[in-house]
Amino acid sequence: MFITVITDCRDANAQARQETRYAELFPETHVSFVGVSSDIEAAGNLVDALDGAGEARGVIAVNVAPRHGRAKEKWPNGTPFGYLWIKNVLVVCTIDGETLSLLKKLGLADQVNVTDIRAVLALGGYDAATIERAATSQFRSFDYLPRLARIVWDKKDVPAEAMPFSEIPDAGPGVWWIDSFGNCKTTLLPSDIGFEDGARRKIVLNGLAIEAACFTQLRSVPDFHTGLIVGSSGYGDKRFIELVVQGSSAEKHYQIHQKDTFQITRD
Repeated sequence: MFITVITDCRDANAQARQETRYAELFPETHVSFVGVSSDIEAAGNLVDALDGAGEARGVIAVNVAPRHGRAKEKWPNGTPFGYLWIKNVLVVCTIDGETLSLLKKLGLADQVNVTDIRAVLALGGYDAATIERAATSQFRSFDYLPRLARIVWDKKDVPAEAMPFSEIPDAGPGVWWIDSFGNCKTTLLPSDIGFEDGARRKIVLNGLAIEAACFTQLRSVPDFHTGLIVGSSGYGDKRFIELVVQGSSAEKHYQIHQKDTFQITRD
C-alpha cells in the first residue's frame, strides 16, 4: 500500500506534520509528498500519481484550499473535502477549482462524494473537542483529511453528498507543471491539437506567438528548436503534450510560468 500527499501546505513544518499523521494512521505505509502552488498543478500531479499506482492499493490525498478572494465568499472555512475511488486507489481531496478537472478531462470519474467534517469524524468515533477543532482548523489537511482517508478506507463509504463532475470546471489550455529541464507540461492531449508528426502549430502565450512543430518523441526535436511532444505525464494511453526547446529550457527561453494559459492554432 502507498500514500501520496499533494498539497499547497508545503513548507517543511507542514510537510513533516502531514507525513507523520498519515504514517500514524496508516502504519508501515510509504508516504510520498508533492508540494504544489495551485489547483491545476495538483490536478496534473493527481493524474500522474494514479498512473504510477497502476493496480496497487493506496491513498492519494489532494489539498488546495485557499481562503481568500472568491473562496472566502463561497465557503465558511475553505472548500469542503470529498472522496472517490479509482480502481484500488482512494482519492480524498478538496473539491473547489480545477483540482479534479483533469480527472474529468480524462474520463476517470464522473462524481465526487462531498463530506461534512463533523458527521464523518463523529462516525469515526472522535471526541467532540477533536471534531470541533478539525471543523474550524486553519490546517484541515492535517486535522481532517488524513482522518477522512482512514475512515473511508476502513468503512468504504461514509455520509456524503454526490457532486457530479458537470459541476467541476473544465481544464483550460495551459501549463500545469515545468520539469527540472524546463519542459512545460500542458493540459492538452494530442487530440486537442490535431497532433500529426511534423505538423506545425502556433501557440500564443503571454502575447508572444511561438511556432512549434509536433514530434512524437523528445529525441526527434532538432537541437535548439521548439517542439510540441507527446510527454511522459498522463494516464494510460492518454499523455499530455509538452512544450520543449531541445537542448535548452522552454521555461527560460519563453519566460513561461506554471499556471500560464495560452491559445493554440493550426497552420
